Amino acid sequence: MSAHTGDPSPEQLAADLSGAVRRLVRRFRGVSPDTGLSPSQRSVLARLDGAGPDTTAGLARAELVRPQSMRMTVSALEELGLVARAPDPDDGRQSVVSVTEQGRRTLTEMRAAKRDWLAAALADELDPAERRQLADAVVLLERLVRK
Repeated sequence: MSAHTGDPSPEQLAADLSGAVRRLVRRFRGVSPDTGLSPSQRSVLARLDGAGPDTTAGLARAELVRPQSMRMTVSALEELGLVARAPDPDDGRQSVVSVTEQGRRTLTEMRAAKRDWLAAALADELDPAERRQLADAVVLLERLVRK
């Protein structure tokens, strides 16, 4: 992060924040259990867990990838037992993909590892006043991403 004298410009703050978020995501990936899942597979699994079942076409639109690529991602997750397909009740030509219990357990383990690492880092690296500052910043970040 760059050192600022006075108020940083929105552009400089955006650059600093983007860099910090990238490094945080990289650390999260490093502390997650080795599931053998690619970033796109993890993303699809998390999306299905959060948003609920969806078609392969719907997932492709949501993840901004080609339907063929999503079919391969879903097939790999299905082979691992992390997702299951069922006939779409509204359109028998399609299937709906949902997370299995094994998929939920995998997500829970990955999320717990990230949360545990971050909690330990917060306790070890920040004093109470700094943790309060970070809590205040989280409120601002949440406001930014709601738009």
